[in-house]
Amino acid sequence: MTPPEAAAIVGAGMAAGTINTIVGSGSLITFPTLLAFGYPPVVANVSNTIGLVPGSISGTIGYRRELGRQAGRIVRLGTAAVLGGLSGAVLLLALPAASFQRVVPFLILVACVLVALQPRLSREVARRRPAAESHSRWLDAAVFATGVYGGYFGAAQGVILIALLAIFVNDDLQRLNALKNVLAVLVNAVAALLFVLVAPVAWEPAALLAVGAVVGGQIGASIGRRLSPLVLRGFIVAVGSLVAIRLLFA
Repeated sequence: MTPPEAAAIVGAGMAAGTINTIVGSGSLITFPTLLAFGYPPVVANVSNTIGLVPGSISGTIGYRRELGRQAGRIVRLGTAAVLGGLSGAVLLLALPAASFQRVVPFLILVACVLVALQPRLSREVARRRPAAESHSRWLDAAVFATGVYGGYFGAAQGVILIALLAIFVNDDLQRLNALKNVLAVLVNAVAALLFVLVAPVAWEPAALLAVGAVVGGQIGASIGRRLSPLVLRGFIVAVGSLVAIRLLFA
């Protein structure tokens, strides 16, 4: 690998770490970058997942202030995320990618609509549930399903997670974004662990992505927590829509 190629991968990792911490979809930068340098799709996907885990951890640490008093949510939803992430990783190694990737743009577009309509949907959900219930079995199942998607491919899983959390959990959007980062870490980490054990990994680009993603995670936390809920929601919808359009016409 030449120095310019290494620099490009580090830069892609930094951009992805920043975007993942704020909203998600950073893999749509790093995954094509690895493909462009000649890595096969499965190797690129596996190496990308492993490389971005340190950045996700970095972003979660950057948002640690907003995680206060969310231990119960982390345990319950984190269990669903881990089980989903492991299932998705197994599917990646067992099934062809093409069939699943066809539905990815539509999943992202649905998530963007959910984010845009979140205030109205949240009021409707709150009207139909006890005030003390912060999340439901529906949310547990949805987080599990998102974890399956995240373990399999993962681009924009953050968009889907923040949409679900904002609808079902009555809390500040910044705190939910911090919770989203934790869930994404758990999904990616369990998938990465399986990949390390049984999948082909290109360790050099994975390490370069990790370096860039760690820096990007801190940048993303600094930027993300300064955004108002309205701006953050708009940013999520804009990024998610662009990602979906890119995938539809790729």
